Amino acid sequence: MVLEVFLDLVLPGVLAAAAELGGTWLVWQGIRGNRSWLWAGGGFLVLALYGLIVTFQGESSFGRIMAAYGGLFIAGALVWGMGADGYHPDL
Repeated sequence: MVLEVFLDLVLPGVLAAAAELGGTWLVWQGIRGNRSWLWAGGGFLVLALYGLIVTFQGESSFGRIMAAYGGLFIAGALVWGMGADGYHPDL
């Protein structure tokens, strides 16, 4: 039961958050970070992968998936900011 929930909901959610954050970061670096447009192109591909990953979640209701995913995305964004950009949130 726990493994099923993990494989159906948690793992795809974490992978989707990583793809969305990573793809957006690559686009940002390519356009605003004075890097090659290849970075932005790679980011567009990763963002397309994000759209595909979300469809593999076990729940069939798009609204429920997006609501649950929102929490994972916020947590992931904080972790990404601390790791990739050296951001440290105020407590």
